[in-house]
Formats: sequence, structure tokens, C-alpha cells
Amino acid sequence: MTHPVAVLLRESARIAGHFHWSRAEILSLAHHERRDWVRQIAELTSTGHERA
Repeated sequence: MTHPVAVLLRESARIAGHFHWSRAEILSLAHHERRDWVRQIAELTSTGHERA
């Protein structure tokens, strides 16, 4: 089953914006890995532990 394009774009944008990873790096991740990174980013930004 393919991942919905809108969700893939949202996840990719979030990861790229936070880590500045390339499209190729992000798309090479399995879906569960992207979701894990998105969750980690959300936790960091919601708790104020994001680097300035």
C-alpha cells in the first residue's frame, strides 16, 4: 500500500524544515521511520527543547 501523497509531503516538509535533510534522505526512510522523526520533532518543539 502506498502512503498518501499529502501525508508524505507534510512529513517531509516537517523533517526537512527541522533537520535540513535532503529530499532523497527523507524519502529513503521507511514510513514508520518518518513518522517516528515527526513525533520526535513535535515533542522537541512542544517542550521547548528545540535548539535556537
